[in-house]
Amino acid sequence: MRHFALLCFLPLASVMGADWPQWRGPDRNGISKETDWKVDWKDSPKILWKASVGLGYSSFVVADGKVYTTGHADGKDTVFCFDAVTGKEVWKHTYPAELGDKFFQGGTTGTPTLADGKLYHLSRWGDMFCFDAATGKIVWQKNIQQETGLRLPDWGYTGAPLIWENLVVLNVGEHGVALDKASGKVVWKSPDENAGYSTPLPYQQDGKTLLTFGSGRAYVAIDPKTGAKVWEHKWTTSYGVNAADPVIHEGHAFISSGYNKGAALLKLGGSEPQVVWQNRVMRNQMNASILIDGHLYGIDGNEDRGASLKCIELATGRQLWEEKSAGAGAVIAAGDKLILLCESGELVVAKASPKAFEPLSRGQVLDPKCWTVPVLANGLLYGRNASGSVVCVDLRTK
Repeated sequence: MRHFALLCFLPLASVMGADWPQWRGPDRNGISKETDWKVDWKDSPKILWKASVGLGYSSFVVADGKVYTTGHADGKDTVFCFDAVTGKEVWKHTYPAELGDKFFQGGTTGTPTLADGKLYHLSRWGDMFCFDAATGKIVWQKNIQQETGLRLPDWGYTGAPLIWENLVVLNVGEHGVALDKASGKVVWKSPDENAGYSTPLPYQQDGKTLLTFGSGRAYVAIDPKTGAKVWEHKWTTSYGVNAADPVIHEGHAFISSGYNKGAALLKLGGSEPQVVWQNRVMRNQMNASILIDGHLYGIDGNEDRGASLKCIELATGRQLWEEKSAGAGAVIAAGDKLILLCESGELVVAKASPKAFEPLSRGQVLDPKCWTVPVLANGLLYGRNASGSVVCVDLRTK
């Protein structure tokens, strides 16, 4: 989402080339560092390969020449591993799971995480796996909900596992659960309240590493070693849907939720954040905004209520422009370019400019509906729609 001055990210695994091993990329900000990729094309971008993975909204992780995602079909969830360039299936693991189609199409929602040759995956229903990423062999597995007794929120657990030092931290319970990453043993857990739907995000505050994420009724920060809550900012949203990750920048946190809740900029420090501004200009229902040079680019509004891409000023919350063709799509960035996968399945590359929406190229790559964040890794862009159609778009320059 941006250039983080104060935010100190702790690398969780060695990243080769321009891999994308975790949710929101190497720096957990939705921005790729790639510069050698095709920004424009004549008619439509080249589709290198396609696959079908089943219903769901899981995004992708990429490392060591492989790409991973998940989907649901015939009463089962499946974790897939494909060759990143050819699309050949390397391995898959299937297990029984409910569709979970409450108020939406259903299917998988969380994204796996790669770290040190392992793939970590949490299902909506609490099935937690640690795989050998190369072979798909299960290193350990368990059901977190059954083991901890912590309730499932309305749409099940989601977000991505965070690997922090020797821990796997999950958005489960009021403010998280931590497992030993080698064995899966529960190290600490929080009280039995509804979890939110975002992914734990590490940042530095007062000389310490904290993790911040959305719970069912607030945004919180915790001490990752103990699970102790450091601060909480009450943020009640319809259905407890606090799904978008916070955006941390220079001692401040931008938080945003859909269902007409809106957004706020919080000044961090001590035990209680202070509100700098709060409004309803940006309402991130599912995915967090991207921060570039003091400006936020994100999807505002709910998927059924005229969502659009907006640019707002971080310091003030002032809206600068709106692009309605995006619908409830998803956006990432690479350098000073936005990569937008519209809800309609149209792929758009545009300048990341606060002056106006300035598209450079566009082309249809998928059928609707596309809510999932695309991923750019090593010149290849991976996208999917809700029904499980996956495309690999070739944006390599050579």
